[in-house]
Amino acid sequence: MSELYEKCKALKEASRKLASFSGQKKNDCLKKVQKKLALHQPKILQANALDLKQAEESKTAAGYIDRLKLTPKRFEAMLSSIDVVVNSTDPVGVSHKAWTLGNGLKIQKVSVPMGVIAIIYESRPNVTLDAFALAFKAGSGILLRGSTSALASNKAIVSAIGEGLSEAGVSEDIVCLIEEPSRELVGELLNYRELIDLVIPRGGASLIHFVTQNSKIPVIETGLGNCHLYVDESADLEMALNIFENAKLQRVSICNACETLLVHEAVAETFLKKVADKLALRVEMRACERARKHMEAKPATEADFKEEFGDAIVAIKVVSDVEEAIAHVNTYGTKHSETIVTENYTRALAFSNKVDAACVYINASTRFTDGGEFGFGAEMGISTQKMHVRGPIGLEALVTEKYIVFGSGQTRPD
Repeated sequence: MSELYEKCKALKEASRKLASFSGQKKNDCLKKVQKKLALHQPKILQANALDLKQAEESKTAAGYIDRLKLTPKRFEAMLSSIDVVVNSTDPVGVSHKAWTLGNGLKIQKVSVPMGVIAIIYESRPNVTLDAFALAFKAGSGILLRGSTSALASNKAIVSAIGEGLSEAGVSEDIVCLIEEPSRELVGELLNYRELIDLVIPRGGASLIHFVTQNSKIPVIETGLGNCHLYVDESADLEMALNIFENAKLQRVSICNACETLLVHEAVAETFLKKVADKLALRVEMRACERARKHMEAKPATEADFKEEFGDAIVAIKVVSDVEEAIAHVNTYGTKHSETIVTENYTRALAFSNKVDAACVYINASTRFTDGGEFGFGAEMGISTQKMHVRGPIGLEALVTEKYIVFGSGQTRPD
């Protein structure tokens, strides 16, 4: 058997032991891991600096470098996320329902660990810790396959996690980092259905497509973020401008950033002038013909409205009403996060009911689609599919169910 197979086998065995841990024991282990991470912060940030240097030398896009970068503030946020996970209700062993049949059988529906979860992700070394903490609290082992660009960071983080686990008397096999960068290795692990129970791809379109097309293991698909902001004719335009600035520019590389701005024709002239005056030097505008009558912008193509730019670029379109906005979102969106700015309750309701997305906002930035912001502490990604879980993937989504049936000698009649 290959080295990868043996690692996955050890991970599976370790996960079976973890499944029986009490909530208190898991929390104690996570606190020990947190202390080790804090102790090794300088070493981890130094490793991250090496990754950043290589990315810059390779002329990597600024948005990608931003996702890769760990700062002291971001590192502290990572440590704080562990506190939230520790303080969250243990999702394992929860009785969701119990009933008694006419024949006396007592049935109980109980949450149980998945077993082994594999996450295949790009950049963002904070995902390494988030994925471990969530999987561990949910009673599952975690297989981590990050990108080569973040390898030094990921190795340093996993090393600290391993020290914390060892100090807590827990096998380090419960977390496995795959360092080999080849796509062939990913294809191999996607065949290990007997060892891995769930795969979560988190990254660009090609990665997600490869995993969903080649996995023999169940997949929770995280989606791309072509997110929209629609400014209704009744909108408070200053509010809309502030929301758009935040949604587009706070972190342009993140999947919940706004990529397309839709504006009702009745307020297009006034609002687009505000956008141009405030953001023209910071955002590249690509607009439809109707929008370009009110602002300087490059002509928008059909491809622009389909694009997740991950950069300081926005596609702009003027629409006739909320129904046209809804139709545009449902045609070009990636079912991630969409928002309407409006003072009209009926149109807000129409938008929230008819838009097909994991998260729909009314008068708020799309940037809130995040496990931490939703109070989960961390997330495995944002699911845009409709099976099992949709939206930020937190603790409750990382367990499955078991039916326990209590009898007293019953047998089934013909």
